[in-house]
Amino acid sequence: MESQAPRAAFADRLTIRRPDDWHVHLRDGPVLAAVVGYTARQFARAIVMPNLSPPITRAAEAAAYRARILAALPPGARFTPLMTCYLTDSTDPDEVARGHAEGVFTACKLYPAHATTGSAHGVTNIAALAPVLAAMERIGMPLLIHGEVTDPEVDIFDREAVFIERVLRPLVADFPALKIVLEHITTADAVAFVQASGPCVAATITPQHLHINRNAMFDGGIRPHAYCLPVAKREQHRRALCAAATSGDPKFFLGTDSAPHAVSAKESACGCAGIFNAPFAIESYAALFEAAGALDKLEGFASEFGPRFYGLPLNEERITLARVATVVPDQLPLGEGGAIVPFHAGQTLGWRLED
Repeated sequence: MESQAPRAAFADRLTIRRPDDWHVHLRDGPVLAAVVGYTARQFARAIVMPNLSPPITRAAEAAAYRARILAALPPGARFTPLMTCYLTDSTDPDEVARGHAEGVFTACKLYPAHATTGSAHGVTNIAALAPVLAAMERIGMPLLIHGEVTDPEVDIFDREAVFIERVLRPLVADFPALKIVLEHITTADAVAFVQASGPCVAATITPQHLHINRNAMFDGGIRPHAYCLPVAKREQHRRALCAAATSGDPKFFLGTDSAPHAVSAKESACGCAGIFNAPFAIESYAALFEAAGALDKLEGFASEFGPRFYGLPLNEERITLARVATVVPDQLPLGEGGAIVPFHAGQTLGWRLED
């Protein structure tokens, strides 16, 4: 009986270091103002994606965007946006190094051209980036990768695995000291590659790829709000991601890839890719970790492994999750009269972040 009491207390309340989100889309303008509070409420810091229109390719643009994010925060919010440089075929290594030295750029983001939303200006020839990557390796600046090939002959469900073999494996061999984060991984192939690589290679995992497999996009019809890129894969891959996330392996850490799109943009003839999970992200992760019997591993995944990989201090502040049934709304407001459907819409999560 004595050993059961601590487990019961732990099961009702969970206090951890305040987490960070190592991959988030905040957009700009009215959408930024509508969504940034959800991220700031839970996370102390977040790696902010640079795929605006036009993309953030220079330090001055990143600094201006950071200022807009800070101005859009709710009163009293304590949140630090960490800015990234959008790599193109013509990125200047000196601009990247200068932005990093000035504390503007935390990392660089590599989008293969046309791989996802806002990637039209992305890289078409990774070999041409060698001077940029060499500079990043020298100064210890992480490279964040959307790991998919865009070859139309490659099946969309195979694009991550093919990217690993065609692009990532040679890249790691050519730049062994370059810090690389393979973002929003979706396959057992990616898990195995990260596990087998050295200490400079890590990965982020989203809540959606932990909770759903590809059937979610076709449950009783086309489900556009379950569509993101990379797309969810087979159940065997979801299980591999869950095992990696809950293992306590510091190579895997939290990155939501929360990507807001209005209902009108999702529910259209050519719906946008992206899942908006920011409002209940930590509750979503907690539900998954509990289902895996690994709540004791959540703090490492959410609050410790990411900052250690990036070489940043751990957050001293704590958050508390309470075991309270939390109903996720069907829709939330999204700037200028629009609406957005959050991840888990209409479902009940078993945890709630306390204010």
